[in-house]
Formats: sequence, C-alpha cells, structure tokens
Amino acid sequence: MAHLYPIYLNLEHKKCLVIGGGSVAERKVKTLLEYGAKVSLVSPDIQSGLRQLHDSGAIEWQAASFAPDHLEGVFMAFITTDDHELNGEIAAACRERGIMVNAADDPPNCDFYVPAVLRQDHLAVAISTEGRSPMFAAWLKRELGNIITEDYGRFVNKMGDIRELIKQSDLSLQERRMVFAALINALPLRLTPSQDENFAEERIEHCISCLQD
Repeated sequence: MAHLYPIYLNLEHKKCLVIGGGSVAERKVKTLLEYGAKVSLVSPDIQSGLRQLHDSGAIEWQAASFAPDHLEGVFMAFITTDDHELNGEIAAACRERGIMVNAADDPPNCDFYVPAVLRQDHLAVAISTEGRSPMFAAWLKRELGNIITEDYGRFVNKMGDIRELIKQSDLSLQERRMVFAALINALPLRLTPSQDENFAEERIEHCISCLQD
C-alpha cells in the first residue's frame, strides 16, 4: 500500500455522518463536535451519552438502520459497527458518491485513518502509523507531550500575531523571511514547563529589538 497523504481538514459546518450508537460512535461524535462539524447519527438505538447530545440539539439522530439515502449531502462518514460485511457495504456506498469514509478498526474499509493528535492550542502534531499500530501512536503522543509543552503553543500564538503585523508592513518577502528565521533561531532547543509563561514573548521581543538596532 502506498503511504498516506497527511492533511488537516476544516470541518466547520460540514456534515459528517456517524453510523453506530455505541461508545466508539460517541467518541467520534464528540471529537467531530469539537471541530465544529455538523454531526448526523444513524443507528436503530443509541447509548445514553449520545441521546443526551441529541436531546440538547447538538446532533441529529435518525433512528434507523443505514440506507444509502442517509449519505445525502454528507462530506465525510465514520462507521463504528463491528460487522465487517456491513462496513464494506457502507464503505462501497460512500465511495460510489465520492464521500471519504473511515471504519473503526477495519482498515480495508477506510479511505483515511484518524491520527493521535497532540495539541497545544494552535499547534497540533498528528501521529499516524497508517493503521498498523494505533496503540503505539497513542503511546508516542503521551511521550511527546513531555517535550512539546504549553510553551510551544504560546509561542505559536504569538508568532501568529506577529505574522499578521509583518504582512501589513512594507518589508519585502525576503526581509519577512529573515525576521521569522531570526525569531525561530532565537528559541532554545527545547522549551520546558519550568520556564516562565512569558518566555516565548520575551524571546520574540528581544529578537525584534536586535533586528531594529
């Protein structure tokens, strides 16, 4: 199998379909809601957590077995049943309509895999084993969490603010790149939780003052 193409998707207001009503479906639904997706759920019955989300208006629920009509207007589909044959039928229906599909723990019926994600605000590091060992990906995420701390997230946020200011300046493209390179190179090899919470901002301000001298 060819290696997978990594990508970050904007799911805000996009319709995502989840097929199934158990604990795996609930995890998928909650994650999708965190990213602003419009979630539709299809299952004859659902567990209490999903029912609460439906009752609160957070998701749509169609109390029925899957039918191809449920794919109308769907951007992406997630299958959470443990029936491999049914998963194949649903995946085939999705692919006929050009809809990307993911079947939990069923690689042959996946167009994509969901990575383990380490997030520090706007900084996100996705870890994938291309379906070979999700448990190892989860372990590596925990390990990296000891290295990529909240300081990195704060630095990225500050860099975003500065990037917008520099884009509005009269600096040439080459000069902008020099500024960003200088800011990045001003960082130590590793930010640690013991450092002051304003560390990243202080580094940036120091670098800018040096450039202005």
